[in-house]
Amino acid sequence: MTHFQGESWSWKLKQELGGILASSCIVLPVLNHSLSPQYTLWNFLPKNLFEQFRRIANFYFLIIFLVQVIVDTPTSPVTSGLPLFFVITVTAIKQGYEDWLRHRADNEVNKSNVFIVENAKQVQKESEKIKVGDIVEVKADETFPCDLIFLASSSIDGTCYVTTASLDGESNFKTHYAVRDTTVLCTDEAIDALTATIEFAVYTGMETKMALNYQGKSQKRSAVEKSINAFLIVYLCILLSKATVCTTLKYVWQSNPFNDEPWYNEKTKKERDTFKVLRMFTDFLSFMVLFNFIIPVSMYVTVEMQKFLGSFFISWDKEMYDEEIKEGALVNTSDLNEELGQVEYVFTDKTGTLTENSMEFIECCIDGHKYKDCISEVDGFSQTDGPLKYYGKAEKVIKLCLLLFCKGADSSIFPRVQQEEIQQTKVHVDRNAMDGYRTLCVAFKELTQKEYDKIDRQLNEAKMALQDREEKMAKVFEDAEADMHLIGATAVEDRLQEQSAETIEALHAAGMKVWVLTGDKMETAKSTCYACRLFQTSTELLELTAKMVGESERKEDRLHELLMEYHKKLIQDYGLIIDGSTLSLILNPSQDSSPSNYKNIFLQICLKCTAVLCCRMAPLQKAQVFNTKGSPITLSIGDGANDVSMILEAHVGIGIKGKEGRQASRNSDYAVPKFKHLRKLLLAHGHLYYVRIAHLVQYFFYKNLCFILPQFLYQFFCGFSQQPLYDAAYLTMYNICFTSLPILAYSLLEQHINIDTLTSDPQLYMKVSDNAMLQWRPFLYWTFLGAFEGLVFFFGVYFLFQNSSLEDNGKVFGNWTFGTIVFTVLVFTVTLKLALDTRFWTWMNHFVIWGSLAFYVFFSFFWGGVIWPFLKQQRMYFVFAHMLTSVSTWLAIVLLIFISLFPEILLIVLKNIREKNHQVRNKMMHYTVFLGRPLLTLAHPSRAYTAPCASPPSCSPPFPLQHQRVLSQVSTQPIASHGLLPSGLHILRQLWGTGQQGVHRVSSPPLPANTQQMLAFWGFGPGWLPGR
Repeated sequence: MTHFQGESWSWKLKQELGGILASSCIVLPVLNHSLSPQYTLWNFLPKNLFEQFRRIANFYFLIIFLVQVIVDTPTSPVTSGLPLFFVITVTAIKQGYEDWLRHRADNEVNKSNVFIVENAKQVQKESEKIKVGDIVEVKADETFPCDLIFLASSSIDGTCYVTTASLDGESNFKTHYAVRDTTVLCTDEAIDALTATIEFAVYTGMETKMALNYQGKSQKRSAVEKSINAFLIVYLCILLSKATVCTTLKYVWQSNPFNDEPWYNEKTKKERDTFKVLRMFTDFLSFMVLFNFIIPVSMYVTVEMQKFLGSFFISWDKEMYDEEIKEGALVNTSDLNEELGQVEYVFTDKTGTLTENSMEFIECCIDGHKYKDCISEVDGFSQTDGPLKYYGKAEKVIKLCLLLFCKGADSSIFPRVQQEEIQQTKVHVDRNAMDGYRTLCVAFKELTQKEYDKIDRQLNEAKMALQDREEKMAKVFEDAEADMHLIGATAVEDRLQEQSAETIEALHAAGMKVWVLTGDKMETAKSTCYACRLFQTSTELLELTAKMVGESERKEDRLHELLMEYHKKLIQDYGLIIDGSTLSLILNPSQDSSPSNYKNIFLQICLKCTAVLCCRMAPLQKAQVFNTKGSPITLSIGDGANDVSMILEAHVGIGIKGKEGRQASRNSDYAVPKFKHLRKLLLAHGHLYYVRIAHLVQYFFYKNLCFILPQFLYQFFCGFSQQPLYDAAYLTMYNICFTSLPILAYSLLEQHINIDTLTSDPQLYMKVSDNAMLQWRPFLYWTFLGAFEGLVFFFGVYFLFQNSSLEDNGKVFGNWTFGTIVFTVLVFTVTLKLALDTRFWTWMNHFVIWGSLAFYVFFSFFWGGVIWPFLKQQRMYFVFAHMLTSVSTWLAIVLLIFISLFPEILLIVLKNIREKNHQVRNKMMHYTVFLGRPLLTLAHPSRAYTAPCASPPSCSPPFPLQHQRVLSQVSTQPIASHGLLPSGLHILRQLWGTGQQGVHRVSSPPLPANTQQMLAFWGFGPGWLPGR
């Protein structure tokens, strides 16, 4: 038995047929690795734990937890064990849920019902229970559950028509014929009575055509995850440095006998007999445990939750819902949300992705005469003059007997026909191709019975050949198709999908380079690329095709010459066209050539081209293209099973939910109904996801550095005794409860720029490209900010404690009060820092930010025994309540919070002033008033005009010609094509000179609205202009 994973072969029968009978010679599960379940009920726990502890932070905290259990450390094992358990549990639940969804999707196919012929009757079975040799009945509009040999059909002539849209994106019906000897077996009884010995060999498993076109899925890691690992290494180095410094300084401190063994804390005999090296190692581990919270282990679970919950916003987006198929966007994996905001290259299929894959008949040309009709499919022609008559497929076989018809592209048909017949049809073909239509030429040849028998015999011999079968069959076809007569050509339109051209333009404006990978011929693909604005009319195209390279033995030398020639034209305004055979020559050159040299030159050419078209591509070649691209972030999008390898190979794979088949969407990371939805998915969702998660990562490292730096500084004042500054409860709750929800809400809801603005202005996408927010410069800024605030927290409270008595009754605060004040300032500062960063406030943000602060206060009273008296025995009893009785403490907390946040507030104010000035400058540069003399354009409001400009620069935007005429009538000098940017009424008066200023009313035509607004801004009423 075979268990199917994913979607079965989506070959569908044409609706008019009743059904077919077929034998399941091969039962092959569809290669659906991206959605196949990763876990089973039995291996989930060990396998999931193994996967999670492969992460640096999780493994590190596991080691710390074991050290706390084994070694006598200053903190309880609970402080690291509980956060680790929380992280592991939440991550396991999330991954288990996603894997359950995969199981459910697979079961929809595996449990689908099919009919098997057994014992002269139909038996209903599940698809996964089909065995090799079963006779399967497939009815109209049903999907083939496995590879089948066609035995019989309900059609009289033993034919059936299938569509392979989910495999290759082609929605047209293809004719298949039953095995000649089994055509008459059309009933269950006849099939059951079949007794035969069939000997044949077929390709199975990974040798099948579909499997050979499949590219194994590589593990996808986001750029954010790579940055996190790099930052973790830095913080691990900081941690090791702190532990080393404290361990060293501890033994320097203890070199004084009084410090090593004071009278009130004498060592035991066991401590004296312990080897010093062992004691030093134990102390080092203790300091590692004390400072281990600088590594933000809870960041991983927050990132997982942010990705998982954030993915629902894509699925819920109503603008990405398609009314035609009644479905919206789908997220198959949430691990790559932020990669949507970092895409540099987009690789797209053509048929069914950029186009609707719906052929509409436009016109045909027969013997040079053009015919137009509303018929959508042409099967045959009866005459060349007058109205067209169409034959059905079955009727054509009878009426056109012994006539050989050949159809194909003009490049394939013209060499096979009489040369004098070509010219009158070629004119129509060229015109239709320029109009963007798909053209098809048709030729015929009359065969005598003797010629037909000869071709049939040769074809049967070629089919039976054990070696070079394809070459021998091609030779028979080549000979038979010689000296044909050209009938004419057809033109059909595969219309572009709605807004596909606008989407490609937006992707280009966002800095992305778009490649089109298609199996179509170059002429058709080229016209489509012009129609969808991949190529502009001004784009100069570089061609690397078999026609350019040639078929001679020197084709590799010719290829090298072309590559070197194009390499010299490394200018951004070029487009490239390459076909599959030339690409194969580049990627797989002969042993005599230099493969790396070919590949490197080709890569440099591709990186400089604004757009690339790859035509005549095999499915596996689409995936191989990604091996030539270098290391940028790539995205691939397609709609058919032949795009699966490409989708799996890219950093981000997008599947189109087409009308036929879901292979691409099931194997993709994300699925959208139409190509136009890619615009919002990248420019809006991708941009926001990246900004949110980048801020989340930087914020976690920042707040943990603020948390641990005071603990490190405290060791210098406690004799490096490993005394904790914070209570164990605070150590445990800081990342889990006190500071986790505000950043999670921020990472889900923040919109620093409006979604409509992000979608309409693609250039905003480039501001966050190339992982801009997780580079070393912003990382160092956050690190220095955390270090500054940690110093303020500790030394601010330290100076406060210089007054030994902080209470009215003369009582002195202890070390736990000291740590609690530092912790209180810490929690309020990092939370308010996030509030300052928030630009898009919702009720959820208010709830989690102010609620987290309120919860901290509540917990402190609870833990101190104020609310829950049973906790009065622990060391924090009434510490928080006593702390708040001091006015000095209140003032210190407020002052330290303000000092800590002051640099951030100052930067925000300066940034707002700079942005406001930039907006004013852009507004003033946009409005230009033309005067009656050539004047120098003023570019800044603070600059005063000094003298006329002899040859001033031209200004933009140009003033309308009709208004130039109006100004000429009210001015003593002709209007120049140069402008003045006024910075105030006083500057205008300087321009006209003393006593020459005046105003003239403009009656007709009216000034543009923006010009009137500008004049009103400078003090002139509506309809008025300054003049001489």
